[in-house]
Amino acid sequence: MSADPRFERDGAPALGLAEALYFGPADRQLFGWLHRPAAATAANIGLVICKPFGYEAICSHRSIRAFAEASAAIGVPALRFDYLGTGDSSDIDPQSDQLEFWRQDVLAAVAEMRRRTGVERVCLLGFRLGALLAGLAAEQSKGIDGLILIAPVISGRRYLRELRTTVLAAALGSEVKEPTSDGPAAAPADGGGSMEVGGFSLSAASLAALPLLELKLQGATPVSDVLVIDGISLPVSRGWVEQLSGQGVRAKYLALPGLVEMIMTAPQFTTIPQEMIAATRDWLGRLAASTPVGVAGRHVDAAPVAAMLKLPDRGAEKHGLIERPVFFTSETLLFGIVTEPRQGEVRRRAVLLLNAGADYHIGASGMYVGLARRWARAGYVVMRMDLAGLGDSGTRSGRPDNEIFPPAALDDVRAAIEMLRSRYGVNDITLAGVCSGAYHALRAAVAALPVNRLLMVNPENFFWKEGMSVNDMQMAELVRKPGVYRERMFSVAAWRKLSTGRVNIGYILRIYLNRVLLAVESTSRDLARFLRIRLPGDLGWDLEQIGKRGVSVVFVFARGEPGIDLLALLGGLSVKRLGERCRVHIIDSADHVFSKSGPRAVLEKILSDELFARTKWGGQHCADLGQSIT
Repeated sequence: MSADPRFERDGAPALGLAEALYFGPADRQLFGWLHRPAAATAANIGLVICKPFGYEAICSHRSIRAFAEASAAIGVPALRFDYLGTGDSSDIDPQSDQLEFWRQDVLAAVAEMRRRTGVERVCLLGFRLGALLAGLAAEQSKGIDGLILIAPVISGRRYLRELRTTVLAAALGSEVKEPTSDGPAAAPADGGGSMEVGGFSLSAASLAALPLLELKLQGATPVSDVLVIDGISLPVSRGWVEQLSGQGVRAKYLALPGLVEMIMTAPQFTTIPQEMIAATRDWLGRLAASTPVGVAGRHVDAAPVAAMLKLPDRGAEKHGLIERPVFFTSETLLFGIVTEPRQGEVRRRAVLLLNAGADYHIGASGMYVGLARRWARAGYVVMRMDLAGLGDSGTRSGRPDNEIFPPAALDDVRAAIEMLRSRYGVNDITLAGVCSGAYHALRAAVAALPVNRLLMVNPENFFWKEGMSVNDMQMAELVRKPGVYRERMFSVAAWRKLSTGRVNIGYILRIYLNRVLLAVESTSRDLARFLRIRLPGDLGWDLEQIGKRGVSVVFVFARGEPGIDLLALLGGLSVKRLGERCRVHIIDSADHVFSKSGPRAVLEKILSDELFARTKWGGQHCADLGQSIT
């Protein structure tokens, strides 16, 4: 499907959908989505949504969007936004007190809601840490009529203990567990006193401030109506709500299903908490009905929505980078963020970053944002896009959300490439992605889309068929599990499980049998390629055809990733024949999504060096790949 030029524009696509916008002070612009009611009726209250911290925000992205859409559907405009230094907002000084900035960001979002919609009263909806920030902001803002707090962080001190426990558990688990792609690990505090949790960092100043924060809502705030929703398996806020009620606050408490599935589950497996949304919608509707409409003629700022972010550019005196949202079509409406080089740059090169799993367009641990801004400073136009059904793109009719291998993904990639070529005049395009993003990049090159370079990080499979599930036994297991089971041969605990019948012997035998068959198949495919016979699902043949078209191929793996063995087994001797057109890097001490800052910095440097070098090669060659496999 081709990109539709009617939608190659900034901000909203003028179809009554959410508006993508930037707001706040010039030196700390925030990105957000304003969801307006479909009917052009005056609203008497607006909803500002405060997201959770870090990996929880990535997991819950589609669900938070659903909360905003449900609010707009009952006539209440909703604004969801990214805090400073997160998502698509401006960068933040890594040494600053993030929590204080984020509290101010909530107030800025409240002001923007009033300015854009004319509402006088606002309700805040906060998730986890966002609930704490919402409560703190309510203490300093007049006109906050209500609070909806979902699994709220009530005590900053207790939350900090929870984060530290998560860090410790992840550090211990990484020493004994086999590699997994179910979610990012946590890293201990670095030498500067900051702490990484799930790939996201809290500064030393934030860690010092966190134990002093507490959600009180007693006396200091004019908020009179509060709805608190806990997960049914984690009903920890009931006592706190009872205290609020005893002090005259109209507080309602609910424990509903869906919290873990929304906010604590890897994005590709998350589900939208329909019961929580229904309860929120009903409570918000009653609050709106009880809130009087302000005086007639209230002012609504009709100035155009700010649809670009100006980023500072090191070494540039007048002009920096520009970041802007774009919409284009491929059966459904697709969304992306484009980072443009400084003015005057001859824009002939572009990079298209594809979703990592079901993470939205900021990428795993937000790494795509940093890469886009880094590469734009080197003269590249960089788009971070959401495939259909992911992030902020629409979903095709009849297809589910959070589908990481959608059958029509190739159409989405084609539409994005056409948009970049037509709007920016680029003639050199690189496709890049982590995990499933790497898979889609490869498939686009196989389909002969006009690309010049592939940067593929930790692909776990190279072929996907409709009807397969990420929970099925995949090729990755065939190359990863035998080594794991060999290690367990010497484990007393493993033999104890075997003696008690808790080990599936049949499953293990199938793993070994399929591994042998895979090795035989690899040899057969090498013979078929020598005879110029193309077999179905032949990675080696695909790579050779890509190479013949002059496309450069770069693989980057975390050591121990199953994709390393898969590339050798499925690529066979074709990998060696690719010569300098294919390169492989293997990074130590990294997990599947590079959630630790050290290995992630190495990854970003390797990808940047490969992109900037263009024709200059170094490092490990694909021909040497087999030497790294045992």
